[in-house]
Amino acid sequence: MADNVVEDDSMCRIKEDDYVVLKRGDIFKAVQIQPKKKVIFEKQWFFLENAVGQLYSTTFEIVSGVLQPRKPKDTQSSTDAKEAGTDNRNIVDDGKSQKLTRDDIETLKEQGLKGQEIIQQLIENSSTFRDKTEYAQAKYIKKKKKKYENTVTILKPSCRILAMMYHGREPGKICHLRYDTLAQMLTLANIHAGSKVLVFETCAGLVLGSVMERMGGFGSVVQMYPGGGPVRQGVESFGFPAHFHDTLHEFPICHVNALLAGTLDTSPDPSPDSKQSDVAVKEEQVHETLQPKEEPQDSKEEQSMETNSGADGSHDQEKEEKEKRMEARAEEKKKKQEEKRKKLAAAAALLEGRNADGLVIASRFHPCPVLMGLLKFLAPSRPFVVYSQHKEPLIECYTKLKEQGGTVNLRLTDTWLRHYQVLPNRTHPVLLMSGGGGYVLSGTTVTMNRSKTAGSQQSDEPAPKRLKVTKTEG
Repeated sequence: MADNVVEDDSMCRIKEDDYVVLKRGDIFKAVQIQPKKKVIFEKQWFFLENAVGQLYSTTFEIVSGVLQPRKPKDTQSSTDAKEAGTDNRNIVDDGKSQKLTRDDIETLKEQGLKGQEIIQQLIENSSTFRDKTEYAQAKYIKKKKKKYENTVTILKPSCRILAMMYHGREPGKICHLRYDTLAQMLTLANIHAGSKVLVFETCAGLVLGSVMERMGGFGSVVQMYPGGGPVRQGVESFGFPAHFHDTLHEFPICHVNALLAGTLDTSPDPSPDSKQSDVAVKEEQVHETLQPKEEPQDSKEEQSMETNSGADGSHDQEKEEKEKRMEARAEEKKKKQEEKRKKLAAAAALLEGRNADGLVIASRFHPCPVLMGLLKFLAPSRPFVVYSQHKEPLIECYTKLKEQGGTVNLRLTDTWLRHYQVLPNRTHPVLLMSGGGGYVLSGTTVTMNRSKTAGSQQSDEPAPKRLKVTKTEG
């Protein structure tokens, strides 16, 4: 029992080389803790070495580039107002109520005053602060804290935090995928430990990492990727253990048709050495033809060649070194190709059974051809989920699935999330929020009854024209 407690405590503490998320207000940034590495966050620089050994979700104060854990008593504001006005009708925002100038504030910073002390000075030198209402004073203090308090909170990465980070800083990288939509996708796809899931995404690896996190290192994930190689920037930010990556496989989307047709060749090339030997023989023959033929020379010419033997020796040495470098590059390239072939063969072996447990698609490409090709790898009675920022591509997918058959329970939903400010006597929806969270098409695969005719099959299913997009509120 004690060993389990120690292990759980170590998992909650920050360690060296961990991937963490820095938070200040509503701003997030994913970094890796490395010794003597300067981190720049919100126009401030600091080192993360002092954070090692502290608990996650600890708030640190930045003092001359060094992180200092904030004491519990420091979390309570010492700037709470004792006097407050009844209303703000007589307050005029003319910019003259604050006696401290910008130069005075910079001088206070140079003297080493902390953020709370600077805020206290601002309150004492404000001629209108005592006349504001209690709510207005709290809003004023919160605004000044955000500006002058040099604090940062270190969080443990998760799919929700990383989705909020990407959506706030670079929403285009994740196709404007919101974290509530991502949560619905993981639920609708029934992602769980021990399952075999196919993932096709162009969201910087965020969706792939979320699937791996939900599976907990058990099962297998096949990443279907376009282009020359898979993109996994978001997966690295999760900081998964090594055994998580053992469950991850990759397969290029361009080889799907060959795999379905049974023409994909993943066997090793039996004659790479013979090909290299043939190339080497040809190079030697060309080299011999380019070299001048030796002719009998006089003794004087032999003496002159002896004097130049030193220069020729250095030239031959450089030539040998160049050949060695080329051979090393060729050997390294050969090893990479062999590793890539092995990965392709392993992923193909998983797909050949056509018994995958789930399919998740979230891409900037048109999802219809990708969905139609990858559905063939799913076992019957298995869920699939397709995300798109726009509904028109998903309507086309819905129509094609209805015409083709083999799927049931098709639903096209529009997710919507509303944030609320929850404060005493001030609870209301937040004024600024995202207008939409994209669209999600979900369904379940079934085995088609081939005895049915096409006419009877169409008569049993509803017409595609009756499609309605339902909106779910988070």
